[in-house]
Amino acid sequence: MPLTAEFTIEPFLPGSPGPHVLAAVAAARAAGATVDVGPFGNSLTGDDETVLSAVEAATRAAVQHGATHVSVHVNRL
Repeated sequence: MPLTAEFTIEPFLPGSPGPHVLAAVAAARAAGATVDVGPFGNSLTGDDETVLSAVEAATRAAVQHGATHVSVHVNRL
């Protein structure tokens, strides 16, 4: 059964996702995940290793690029 992960990265910047969000999405994609970008959060679905690696990479990238808060929810489908 695949995993799904949703992550929200703050601060929210009006009109653009900001470098902390862009870096997190790029890192998750580089880890092999297909990321669905939404207005207030992002999601991805896949096998355990891909999802967990993408969440770790996204969290690290977000923090390194100025995120003040990262919320992550991982669910088994």
